Amino acid sequence: MSTNIQTISDWRDYYELTKPRVVVLIVFTAVVGMFLSVPGWPNVRAMVFGTIGISLAAMGAAVFNHILDARIDIHMLRTRGRPLPQGRLSEQKALIFAGTLSVLSMVILWTLVNPLTAALTLFSLIGYACIYTMFLKRATPQNIVIGGAAGAAPPVLGWVAITNELHSSALLLFLIIFIWTPPHFWALAIARKEEYAKVGIPMLPVTHGENFTRLNILLYTILLTVITIIPYLTGMSGLIYLVAAIVLDGFFLYYTVQMMRFPDNLDWAMRTFRFSISYLGLLFGALLVDHYLLIQISIQ
Repeated sequence: MSTNIQTISDWRDYYELTKPRVVVLIVFTAVVGMFLSVPGWPNVRAMVFGTIGISLAAMGAAVFNHILDARIDIHMLRTRGRPLPQGRLSEQKALIFAGTLSVLSMVILWTLVNPLTAALTLFSLIGYACIYTMFLKRATPQNIVIGGAAGAAPPVLGWVAITNELHSSALLLFLIIFIWTPPHFWALAIARKEEYAKVGIPMLPVTHGENFTRLNILLYTILLTVITIIPYLTGMSGLIYLVAAIVLDGFFLYYTVQMMRFPDNLDWAMRTFRFSISYLGLLFGALLVDHYLLIQISIQ
């Protein structure tokens, strides 16, 4: 009985290492990229195995991130309860798990989807797990800006999984997430500034102060508002997406302005961070709905 309980506990810890809530958002944007890449229904085989392969790569990258950050996670309230800092799993077991997920991802994508998707996914995995986590995160306050390229890749990966080619519309989806990442993460960094300072991570609020970071969040959100209108201007999407983007951008701007107005209230930083997660999911959902409604209208 105790063995069964321990096994269940172990698998819960393995599951937590994969950062499931983050992976869900990553995979969702990849799947949206798949659907947007074609005027009709994507190839089912490429969609299924592409989703599985990209999911496994995202989970593998998340586990590598846990391993590399374990020594600082123990000192941060938000992360100290993770399996590795608490010793519930060994680093060796986590490393085997991460390697297995990553290798399976590459095998599936290379053999059952296409080599271009596998190569781009590998670059993304290395970019996040190694370049960002090992070097950029600890080297520069612009870490999340530069490292955001890896996190912005999923819709491109999804697009390429179906079409086996890069396209300007896929790169536009990449740009949206790339510009979204700094205001999303800097809002959290403001709320957790003291913890980042304690472990020596040079996040922007630590190196340049909270007011400078709030200004950058506002400026990036304004830029994001401009970027999210481009899909409509280029004919990639229609009025449904445009209205959704304007409403969502308006709310995002509202939160960032409130952060500027009430600098001593850290609750606004966390509200902005939480809203930014919903923002991205709803924005890509609007792209998907608009895409298929446009198809229905054109058929009629």
